[in-house]
Amino acid sequence: MSPMSTSARVWRERLGDWWAGAWRWVLMAGGAVVAVYILLDQRAQNAEMMAFALAVLVIAAAVTTSVPLAIALVSMPGILIIQRVGLGGTDLSVSDVALAAAFGTALLLGHRPYSAPLRALLWLNFFYQFTTLITVVVNPYTANTVEWFHAWLLISGALIVGWAVGHAGYARLALGLIVGTASLIAVVTVVHAAIQYAGGDFRAIYLTWPFPMHKNFVGTTLAFAAVIAYVNPDWLGWSRRLATSTFLLLVVGVLLSQSRQAMIGLVAAVIVGVIRRQVTGRSRIIVFLLVIPATWLVTSMVIEQIESQNQFNSVYQRINWFRDVYHLWAESPAFGHGLRYWYQLPGEFQPPQAELEVLASTGLLGLFGFGVMWLGILIVLWRIDPRFGTLAFAVVFSRIVQAQFDLFWVAAAVSIPFVIAGVCLGAMQREADRAPVAEPVTSDEEVVRPAGRAGQRRAGP
Repeated sequence: MSPMSTSARVWRERLGDWWAGAWRWVLMAGGAVVAVYILLDQRAQNAEMMAFALAVLVIAAAVTTSVPLAIALVSMPGILIIQRVGLGGTDLSVSDVALAAAFGTALLLGHRPYSAPLRALLWLNFFYQFTTLITVVVNPYTANTVEWFHAWLLISGALIVGWAVGHAGYARLALGLIVGTASLIAVVTVVHAAIQYAGGDFRAIYLTWPFPMHKNFVGTTLAFAAVIAYVNPDWLGWSRRLATSTFLLLVVGVLLSQSRQAMIGLVAAVIVGVIRRQVTGRSRIIVFLLVIPATWLVTSMVIEQIESQNQFNSVYQRINWFRDVYHLWAESPAFGHGLRYWYQLPGEFQPPQAELEVLASTGLLGLFGFGVMWLGILIVLWRIDPRFGTLAFAVVFSRIVQAQFDLFWVAAAVSIPFVIAGVCLGAMQREADRAPVAEPVTSDEEVVRPAGRAGQRRAGP
């Protein structure tokens, strides 16, 4: 390498270090401004969320000088929190704020260029966003435009966040933070269920502490973490005992939540895990202990609701919502009524299923883009190295299965699986980048042979 090229490389490295340092201070200053604004805007309300935001800022500021992606890492638990922060009168959740902060850090400080699988996923999401852009133009209201950008952040932004921390070598820490936070929620769920069941109330668990959580959020979030613990890829370095005990705790939390969509999604993910790797005795036991009871439980719950003839239970409500949403879509079949239209049209119910939600919101064009995006995402993740692709595919596939029974575009329920998938892609590329590359031997190089009759000879003819 010539002296000039060496000097240019050194200057590029110095410029990169200066740029990263400058952006760390910019991000810290921006975080301070946001935290102070929340503090002033909320006054005495949501004190827990203000304390959380300030604590995260202090932790990130303390370690960001040595860990460039500290803000993204400390945001990992935040993406599992759906408590509303009411920033500036908006309906943002802690999950949205944490993902946005992590995305800003990952975009500015994360590794580039992106790998081919990640670029493919980003382009697939871009295609969907393009097909829904007409809906934003045809239905000009603020929430429609905001949700269009929000939808992009939930998939592409989450992928970039996961990629950045995974490629930087923090895959184990990032997934550990997600599973650890979910495990705390599972423990709270178990305690809440014990108290509720002791009073003779065996209904689904709706957590009220440390903040209100719907049963479907609790179930789906714990299911995502359970998938991580079940697959337990070797590059995470978790012991089998730790992974198994964590998985069982999370499964208990899912069952206690009585979220049918979470149970079905978890069963689908476990089946993917069994198919993608050699079926061992442990896998057979897990399938027996989880798939069969979960299937029986979901089936019996549905049959019980149908036989009750209660027109206000979830089964009959969903049937009515299917009919109402279909008639509403027929009024604007091509471009739909806009994203989150049920907040703009009085008396309209939110769609009870993913494809119906996209159809009524964005029309046939948007549904086409949604189908292409999801088919492409699953194909891309299925084709990558199973050591990394099994977890990525299973957790993302679990989400689309869950969404067959409820809304798809729900903040944390979308971002969590795609952050996990991004971590897998980043960790895979990091391993590929660090693998030793054998240099080719040219014909005029000397090949030294062991001493003996052959002695030493020149390679080549």
